[in-house]
Amino acid sequence: MADLNQKINEFNNTKDSTSEFDPNDIQQNKVMAILAYLSWLVLIPLFAAKESKFARYHCNQGIMLAIAEIIVWVIFGILSIIPYVGWIFIVLNSFISLVCFVFAVTGIINAANGKAKELPFIGKFNILK
Repeated sequence: MADLNQKINEFNNTKDSTSEFDPNDIQQNKVMAILAYLSWLVLIPLFAAKESKFARYHCNQGIMLAIAEIIVWVIFGILSIIPYVGWIFIVLNSFISLVCFVFAVTGIINAANGKAKELPFIGKFNILK
């Protein structure tokens, strides 16, 4: 069990830039930051809290997660129609969907705790300024 906890900690050992954000901004916009990880609800904080750097940070993370999910769905959706091996891509798609769900939960936990931590793998990319 200790091995699993160590692996999870290594996986989630991403850049933490919480110190760059105003504590008042973090406190006032936690709910908006949480919404950023709930699929299309990312639009709410994107427009309603556009002045909040903390909410925009999490919007960027949520948008990157959504883009990654869409790319995976399209690619594996196309590959799943290949005769005889298509089922492999259906299984892989299910696994990657589970990973994306874990990323979303990780982002929600970080936002709820007032942290500005990157999501593993995709969090280092920025769309929003």
